[in-house]
Amino acid sequence: MMLNAARLSKKLRTLVLIGVAAIMPLDALAQTPAKRLFGGEPLPARLKPAAHGFYTKGCLAGGVAIPVDGPHWQAMRLSRNRRWGHPDLIKIIEDLSYKAKKDGWNGLLVGDISQPRGGPMLTGHRSHQMGLDADIWFNPMPDRRMTYKERENISAVSVLKKGSIYVDQARWTRGHTMVLYHAATSPRVERVLVHPGVKKQLCDTVRGNRAWLNKIRPTWGHHYHFHIRMGCPPGSPGCKKQNSTGNKTGCDDGSLDWWFDVELNPNKKKPKPKTPPKKRRELVLRDLPQACQAVLSANAPSLEAATYEPINTAFKAPSINLPAYSASRVLKGKSIEKAGAAITSIAGNLVPERVTIPTPRPR
Repeated sequence: MMLNAARLSKKLRTLVLIGVAAIMPLDALAQTPAKRLFGGEPLPARLKPAAHGFYTKGCLAGGVAIPVDGPHWQAMRLSRNRRWGHPDLIKIIEDLSYKAKKDGWNGLLVGDISQPRGGPMLTGHRSHQMGLDADIWFNPMPDRRMTYKERENISAVSVLKKGSIYVDQARWTRGHTMVLYHAATSPRVERVLVHPGVKKQLCDTVRGNRAWLNKIRPTWGHHYHFHIRMGCPPGSPGCKKQNSTGNKTGCDDGSLDWWFDVELNPNKKKPKPKTPPKKRRELVLRDLPQACQAVLSANAPSLEAATYEPINTAFKAPSINLPAYSASRVLKGKSIEKAGAAITSIAGNLVPERVTIPTPRPR
């Protein structure tokens, strides 16, 4: 793939932001990992809002930033600059914060949503590329506004019992159940991803209408936070839909048992793969939808113009001075949980992400 000369200076500026050589042949630029290109952009593309591609291979046009503070939310890990999403998703998060507040959840701690222009991220996450995914911590919001430093350093709290794959009953509250209920019953939300132990907790305790449990999907990790995923929004013809979740609750069809009997069972030997798993190739720009080239090269609005305007415009939060975006700070940043290890090098190839290679699971 050849990039035209008009775009070259902008791409080189982006590369400089993350420590890549400023002079690079076009062919080499075309082979640059897409996460370096998208991860170097501090502001969104000034285009009509649209999600292009798929959750694990796409980009975002016209993204907006959720405000650092809202009446019932606080954005975390601000140095990552991942509080950007499609306007419809930001509205879903805002609505969830109000509903959850009324039902015993003090407020949302909002984790990663997407980079300003989506695309593959510098660290973590294979998804979150179209501005349609959002992570919400399992910690309820405190009664005070946290400082920038606290938002960088405070750890998310696992809801599992220490050394176990099951929920800690002393930690789980009705508020946990209700915030997940309101997320799953949002019409635009198609999936809420949680740890299998969390899914089991809901299956064991929810009574009455259980249809919403269909959207609660067990997956690896996700015991420090839950993951909201909305469907393709209107005005995004290039957005690829995900498969339907069907109509089963997933509690009594045997699919949940697989997690505990096979995948997470510490006493059961898992078959070794016949061949070592291949290292996943880094995505480059040509792997993404063609529209992502225009997203990457588009002009940017100001931060103020691109910040979502909440319902309650009278709400005023303490001012937080955000440092200029730095991709190197992202690479050195902390994970949301204490066990996470920071990536400390941006020289040469980025440190490979640790990706779980799962055994086949029931669909």
